[in-house]
Amino acid sequence: MQTFNITGMSCAACSSRVESCVNALSGVDECSVNLLTNSMTVSGSATAKEIITAVQKAGYGASLKGEKKSPEDDTPESSETKNLKQRLFSSLGFLALLMYVSMGHTMWGFPLPFNLAQNSLAIGLIQLLLTIAVMVINRKFFTSGIKAVLHRAPNMDTLVALGSAAAFIYSTAVLFMMTDSLIKGDLLAAKHSLHDLYFESSAMILTLITLGKMLEARAKGKTTNALKGLMDLSPKTATLLINGTETTVPVENVQINDIFIVKPGESIAVDGIVLEGFSAVDESMLTGESIPVDKSVSDTVSAGTINQSGFLKCKAVRVSTDTAISQIIKMVSDASATKAPIAKIADKVSGVFVPIVISIAVITTIVWLLLGHTVGYSLARGIAVLVISCPCALGLATPVAIMVGNGKGAKNGILFKTAVALEQAGKVKVVALDKTGTITMGEPSVTDIAPYNITKEELLSLAFSLESMSEHPLSKAIVRECEKLNITHSTVENFKAVAGNGLTATLEGNILKGGNLAFIGDCVPNDMITLAEEYATQGKTPLFFSKNNEFCGIIAVADKIKPDAPEAIAQLKNMGIKAIMLTGDNHRTAQALQTQVGINTVYSEVLPEDKQKIITSLKEKGTVAMVGDGINDAPALTAADIGIAIGTGTDIAIDAADIVLMKTNLCDLAAAIRLSRATLKIIHQNLFWAFAYNCLGIPLAAGVFGWQLNPMFAAAAMSLSSFCVVSNALRLNLAKIYSTKNDHKKKYKERKKMTVTTTLAIEGMMCPHCEAHVKTALEGLEGVLSATVSHKQGTAIVESTKSLGATLKETVEAQGYKVLEIK
Repeated sequence: MQTFNITGMSCAACSSRVESCVNALSGVDECSVNLLTNSMTVSGSATAKEIITAVQKAGYGASLKGEKKSPEDDTPESSETKNLKQRLFSSLGFLALLMYVSMGHTMWGFPLPFNLAQNSLAIGLIQLLLTIAVMVINRKFFTSGIKAVLHRAPNMDTLVALGSAAAFIYSTAVLFMMTDSLIKGDLLAAKHSLHDLYFESSAMILTLITLGKMLEARAKGKTTNALKGLMDLSPKTATLLINGTETTVPVENVQINDIFIVKPGESIAVDGIVLEGFSAVDESMLTGESIPVDKSVSDTVSAGTINQSGFLKCKAVRVSTDTAISQIIKMVSDASATKAPIAKIADKVSGVFVPIVISIAVITTIVWLLLGHTVGYSLARGIAVLVISCPCALGLATPVAIMVGNGKGAKNGILFKTAVALEQAGKVKVVALDKTGTITMGEPSVTDIAPYNITKEELLSLAFSLESMSEHPLSKAIVRECEKLNITHSTVENFKAVAGNGLTATLEGNILKGGNLAFIGDCVPNDMITLAEEYATQGKTPLFFSKNNEFCGIIAVADKIKPDAPEAIAQLKNMGIKAIMLTGDNHRTAQALQTQVGINTVYSEVLPEDKQKIITSLKEKGTVAMVGDGINDAPALTAADIGIAIGTGTDIAIDAADIVLMKTNLCDLAAAIRLSRATLKIIHQNLFWAFAYNCLGIPLAAGVFGWQLNPMFAAAAMSLSSFCVVSNALRLNLAKIYSTKNDHKKKYKERKKMTVTTTLAIEGMMCPHCEAHVKTALEGLEGVLSATVSHKQGTAIVESTKSLGATLKETVEAQGYKVLEIK
């Protein structure tokens, strides 16, 4: 994807024109233009040169983001506000004189110097000159508007230029008529003609629109405050250690593996690893956690975080745009540059808005002339139509809310990758959560060790040799326990991780296996299976180990539930969202966890590919969000409507997700949904205001309701419309996304297409191995979401997307068991 800076856009019609021209290029898959940030993102095979040429042919400027193509590209937003301010104050000076002469003297009899009160032509000429001065100051409206017409893409500037020019040209014509009256000696007619001049309207239109543009620019600047704040956190310099000498260099010059030092109170320049020293580091800007984190040798540090106390010597591992803070800035910036689906309505209207308004203005003028009104009266109605219409409000309705919403999220450690994610999150009906690292702390520990026909040390050594090759949290728990007990281990060969089941490897010709019951096979004695069931009932995960298919024992591991998990699940329920847990753990352990945190539904003993299938089936009930942190969650994150990654998780999970929660606080999930709902509410309000304003304002200006709206008041209304839209979006900064006060206290409601639950009474199952065979066979059927099998109760409870009664019976009996009843 390529990002471009676009110059010359003034309204939604401009952005729509640029977007359509670029989309017309062969090789462009998708193009999105953001009026708020004056940026464009393009995906496809088209080259940057082709894209820039297309934009230039449309009448606008373009350059790749980061390149400097023209002085205008380098102009910061603050200077735009400054330029508009200068234009406004200069215009106001001339406009004040113009209003004094035109309205102050003519309507209220204010005195004029040099006996001008008796010279009607001189009064008219003074108004002409003052109006020309205001038009020159605001010439950008005319240059931009004319250029847009020449490119057959009229925009807001075209409307303003037409309205101002029409009033000016008509008034100039009246001025010439005054000279004719004076030549004929009709001084009374010449003086009366002063009332037909609209020079003040021409100048007032330009001045009020400039005022609106300035207010809009200032408000737009506030919408990007969060992004600017993130950029300000990025360090500008680093202190490198070169040949034992401290050298301060720009942070851009730091290379991977460079050694840098950080003194107390300084910002850490790049992402790195601590080589020497000990300190407390404030990582609140990155994670939102206010408590400083202790850092010592081998710990990682992140750019932008603050070293609070000790001296640190570090090695750079990620520099420039690869640092965590740079990735966050890019993520927020890219999300603001994308377009939400809801914006498509406004885009379609904006594309034809200006030509329609011009047509309405012409028709309005002609109709009033045909009804017998004067040219001045009829023209005033047409001008009012031109200057009251506002395509800007339509174009800004969505992007300003998206920008503020993204900024609000970033401040709280909630990162939306796209505008689509920000919009969709508020529509979520089902949230599926992974267990380890999401609902639990992700740092399990060994609770029980049960060897079988070998010593405890031998079991731990076997497990250590096997688990030391794995990155799974359960494996790390065993490794930590073995290291604590000083257990030795050997290097294994042919190591293989079987996703969702366990591990296998060879050691001196012996086949080692470790994992769940189904993976180990039939070598597990019944009394050890019973012991494992007891562990599972207590919420522990039993791991079975064997050597050459001879059972060696069980190591039970437990993972603490996150303190805020029950509260987070309760908040989701109160928001009308169903919470589901997906885990590869055994059913009893999953049920124990379900009771503790209040999850609605649990799918246990599922493989990564099963998670993806379950997510796909859940999408039939509504918008589904998947929350996970591991590599095995990536397929499910991608399959869900919204993928949400815990920021402390793996890079693969974060890359696959649409939303990243930087903190470990699970309540951020509910906060992200609240923020999305608040953003959607603001967008709906803005779109309603933009459409209602134009739908009511244009007929009002045309005189449909019997009012004679002065063009000056129409211009004032237009100038305030965009400002109101932007200001409304800024209210998002006040949103209390962690407050449960406004949550919808209603139960989750399924869609009409429900899951089918079937209970089978089965005869012939004698042990957990039988359970495993039946479960595997049933869950292998298309349409089956999960199967809970119990040999003790002689039942199988099957959840499926459709009725499969006969098929279920055939499948079970094909495994050698008898189905007694189906209900």
